[in-house]
Amino acid sequence: MSYSIDFRGKVIFTMEEEGLSIREKAKQFRIVSASVSRWINQIEPKTSTTRQRKINKSELIKDVKQYPDAYQKERAERFGVCQKAIWQALKKWD
Repeated sequence: MSYSIDFRGKVIFTMEEEGLSIREKAKQFRIVSASVSRWINQIEPKTSTTRQRKINKSELIKDVKQYPDAYQKERAERFGVCQKAIWQALKKWD
């Protein structure tokens, strides 16, 4: 569960106002102290990166012909997928 930015700000603001420790403030708001520690450094939640789910077989074949010596990591970057997805697609291709 992700807490709202307003709530995070309230926790940090009241912690500084009251001079409480991270543990004390976390206990007061009934949240984990690790969350409060993270919010001090970065109050905005991290955004997730979305990756492509399927690799177009014909595009992969073209890429292999165009770059026969490329590493799987390089192909993965070009296709926007993880290296394991390239490995699995190449394994199916055989």
